[in-house]
Amino acid sequence: MDRRQLLAAEIHGYSYDNYHDHLGINPRFDRYMPEAADILESAADEAWPIERVASALGVEISQAKEALLALERARKVVDAENPAESFRWAVRQSIEAAIEEGLSDPESINRLTIQICYCAADLGYILKQNGEVLSQYSRHLRREPDVQYHDGYFDKEE
Repeated sequence: MDRRQLLAAEIHGYSYDNYHDHLGINPRFDRYMPEAADILESAADEAWPIERVASALGVEISQAKEALLALERARKVVDAENPAESFRWAVRQSIEAAIEEGLSDPESINRLTIQICYCAADLGYILKQNGEVLSQYSRHLRREPDVQYHDGYFDKEE
């Protein structure tokens, strides 16, 4: 999948594998969703008035606002510096959404767990697409604030 398709998948909440499975058989995935992502990117980059965004997408203003927020979140995941950072952004967004929805009982914890598993599946898709393996990103996945890499080990910054 290309960047436009990855953005479309993120914006619309599809796993990468599921989105990929619809390519070539459903014009919504091949054409319409990537075109909507293009519109949103132009709108965000050029600071379109929200009415113009809504008109271009053919949706209500409230939906256009949500779509622009979804684009902002999608860009953080898709445009991350590497697959591990993409995964970290996706997990963070899942946790933030779960907290916002009220992470307070076993069912909400189960929903969050499922979302994190989707993030892991998307990471696997990207790694496979890039011909990479997870161990290449071990350091990035274990990265902590104020820790830098040095000769294969983490050193605390002084």
